[in-house]
Amino acid sequence: MLGTQLAVLCDGTPAGLTDALDVVAGFDEALTDGFARVGEPGAAALAAVAGALSATPLGDRVAEAVDKMTAGSVAREHLVTLAGARTALLGAAHDALLGRFDTAVARDRAAWASTASRPPEEHPLDGARAWLHEVAVTGWRGVDHELLATAGAQVETLLPVPALRRLAVLLDGLAAELRASVPIGTMPRVPTRRWADLWTRGTLLAHVPPADTGSAAAERVTGRLLPLGADVHEHDTAVQVQVHGILEPADGSPPRLVRTAVGAAKVDTIVGPAVWQLLQAHPVLLAALAHRRGLTVTDLPVSGGDLLWQDDRVALDEPADPFATARVLLPTAVAAATAPLDRHPVGIAEPVLLEGYAVRDDDGSLSLELDGHRIAVAVDRLPSCGPLTAELVASSSACLGLVRWDDGWLVQPLAVQATVKRRTVAAHNGDWAEGVTDPKVAKAEARSGDVVAVLRERAGRLLRK
Repeated sequence: MLGTQLAVLCDGTPAGLTDALDVVAGFDEALTDGFARVGEPGAAALAAVAGALSATPLGDRVAEAVDKMTAGSVAREHLVTLAGARTALLGAAHDALLGRFDTAVARDRAAWASTASRPPEEHPLDGARAWLHEVAVTGWRGVDHELLATAGAQVETLLPVPALRRLAVLLDGLAAELRASVPIGTMPRVPTRRWADLWTRGTLLAHVPPADTGSAAAERVTGRLLPLGADVHEHDTAVQVQVHGILEPADGSPPRLVRTAVGAAKVDTIVGPAVWQLLQAHPVLLAALAHRRGLTVTDLPVSGGDLLWQDDRVALDEPADPFATARVLLPTAVAAATAPLDRHPVGIAEPVLLEGYAVRDDDGSLSLELDGHRIAVAVDRLPSCGPLTAELVASSSACLGLVRWDDGWLVQPLAVQATVKRRTVAAHNGDWAEGVTDPKVAKAEARSGDVVAVLRERAGRLLRK
C-alpha cells in the first residue's frame, strides 16, 4: 500500500454514511429500551428506519412492521423485517466503504453469485426464535437471569446440527455477555451497537440459515494456498483462528484472496498461547502457520472467499514467506464478494502490505505514516497467543495486516518485519501455533502449568465417576 493509495482511502467519508449510521444508532437505542411499549423516542427511531428504506424493495414491509410495532403489536415477522432493514442499512454503508478501499488500492473484486439456501426442519429453530423475540420485547435493560437461563437449552438444541452451529455459538456468546452484565440497568454505558449486531445476526440466522457450503453441490477448488496471516478471534466461551491467504488455482485462473477458519469451544481460564492446544485437531494448518509453509488443497469446498476447512483435503507444501507472497501476488489477487449477511462495516478485513512507513506514537496510540498520510494501528487487536506486540510494531518497517473500519480506517497487524538488536526479524500471529518459541515466554508458561491438560484431566475424572 502506497502513500497515494492511503490518501485516497482516508480522504473523507462516502456520502450518506453518517446519516445511515445515525439511523442504525437510533434503532439500537430503541432495542435497548425494548419494544414492549414503544415511546416517543423509539417511535421516532423506527420511523427513521422506515423512511430510510422507503425507496427500496423493503420499503412497504418495513413501513407495515413499524406501524404495527408502534401500535403495540410485536410479532416475530415484524422483528425479522426490522432486522433485515437494519442489515440493509449497514450493508449499504459496508458497500460504500469497501468500494472506496477497492478504488484506493485498485483491487479487483468478483461479483456476488446468489445461492439458494434451504432451511432445515423448523423444530430446532423454534426455541431460538422465541428467545430472540423475548429479548427484543424486553430490551437490554430488562434482561434478567431468568430470561438468560433459557438460552442454554436453545444452544444445546442447535449445536448437534452442523448448519446451526454458527447460530448456537452466537447465542451462547451473547447470553454470556448479558449474564456478565446483569443488572444491565445499572451499567454506565450499554454496548448497544455490539449487542444489536449480535441480535440482528441471530434473528436472521434463525429465520433463514445459510446454505451448507460443505454439500456436494458447493463449489470446490484445487491448487496451492499461500497463507498471509492469522487473525485470532477469542471469546470467553470460544476461539476461532481465521487464516487469510492467496489461492493459486490449479486450473491457471487468476489468484484469489481467500480465508479459512477453525475454531473450538473454551472456558475463560484458557488464554494466551494455551488456546492453540484447543485446535490440535487441525495439525496441518497449525504446522503451516508455525513454519510459514504453503498448503496444497484438493477439492476443498468454497463459498465466496471462504474455504471450508477439511483436514483430509490439505497437505503441507514448500516454505512460503508471507511477505514475499504479498509482494508478488497481492496486487493481482481477485477478492471475493461479501455474503449479504456479512455486509457490515466492522466485517471489512482486507489484507494489505505496508512498507517504508514511519511509526508515530501519540501517547500510546500508534499510527503508520506514508508520505504524510496516516492510518491508525489497532494495537488492541493483537492477540496474546502470538509473539506480535505493540513494541515490535513500533520498531517495524513492514507490516502485513488487515485494513478495517471502526469509525475510521485502521490497520490490524498480522505480521511485521522489525529491527531488533540491529537484526531484521519477522513476527507473525501464528508463530506459536505448535508451541511457544520465545524462551522467556515458554518459561513463564511452564511455571503457570498446562491449563488445558489440567482441565482435560479433571473432565475425564468426572466422566469416569
